[in-house]
Amino acid sequence: MESVPTADTFFTRLLAAKGQPMLIAGPCSAETEQQVLTTAKALKALGNIDLFRAGIWKPRTRPGSFEGVGAQGLAWLRRMKEEVGLPVTVEVATPRHVEEALAHGVDVLWIGARTTVNPFAVQELADALAGTNIPVMVKNPVNPDVALWAGALERLERAGIRQLAAIHRGFSTFAPSRYRNAPTWQLAIELKTRFPHLPLICDPSHIGGRRDLLLPISQKALDLDYDGLMIETHPDPDHALSDAEQQVTPQRLGEILAELKYRYRSSDNEDYLNKAEELRQKMDVADREIIEALARRMSLVEELAEYKRENNVKILQLDRWNEIFTSRLQWAGKLRVNEKFVAELYKLIHLESIRKQTEILQRPD
Repeated sequence: MESVPTADTFFTRLLAAKGQPMLIAGPCSAETEQQVLTTAKALKALGNIDLFRAGIWKPRTRPGSFEGVGAQGLAWLRRMKEEVGLPVTVEVATPRHVEEALAHGVDVLWIGARTTVNPFAVQELADALAGTNIPVMVKNPVNPDVALWAGALERLERAGIRQLAAIHRGFSTFAPSRYRNAPTWQLAIELKTRFPHLPLICDPSHIGGRRDLLLPISQKALDLDYDGLMIETHPDPDHALSDAEQQVTPQRLGEILAELKYRYRSSDNEDYLNKAEELRQKMDVADREIIEALARRMSLVEELAEYKRENNVKILQLDRWNEIFTSRLQWAGKLRVNEKFVAELYKLIHLESIRKQTEILQRPD
């Protein structure tokens, strides 16, 4: 998929009319008809919610917990639309889900992370959606793989679905994290770089997994020029049947939205433009110096590899690597450069150093 058309889609019309990021809210799961109506009326009263979300089918990691009310919940959502007037979006994971959602007048569908990770499942949904052109949002796959995310969007585009958006809900990780799903922002930015016209929506509820993280995650997403937010909202979050810890009341959602700072993409201020251009030119010079320094270092690596080859010495010298890794982080700390960033940088430098040395040592005599 070269790009997602920007003209005349549900998402671009909404964004153009509003002039601000779109806001999607509603409970993790539709639990009762009264819960749906109560939540929707409170969200409507906020005055800035664009789309009501609710999970109908909720397959869980392990069986036995609440797995959604099923198709009967679609009737509740249709009644909500009639009485409250908010458009509706639900998650679909099978062709049957698509059929039932369309039959009940659902306005927007979304494909969840556990489905996006499976190209077979995505293709079945694409085939079921062919000819409908209903707006579809695609969440990132559970594992950190931009190709899978992009591939899901491409499968839908090839089925004729032109009204597409992406949802960033974070990625599973084995590393300790304060987040439920690590945001790994660079992957969402990479997707946006590949598809610059594709609306990108952040799901801070699933990234954070905790109410207290919703505001900072939402703010970072807006600062990174995301096109919208999807935040789970429940009239009684503590007693929600699924994902209780990450849901907030409509009142609290209103407070969070009021605290967010909406920044400009740029500025027409001449002083700003001149200063920004001056700093960018200086950064260009600094970047050139970094590349030249890396080139010098790799040249030294090659020279060292030649000496190792002549003296039949192994590539990896663990004591030397530990010395490099420790000292470079110390240098970074003294210069007030982020030590975690420098650690990741030197891991990459070390991998490239090993690759170059391997190439030289394996060269035939």
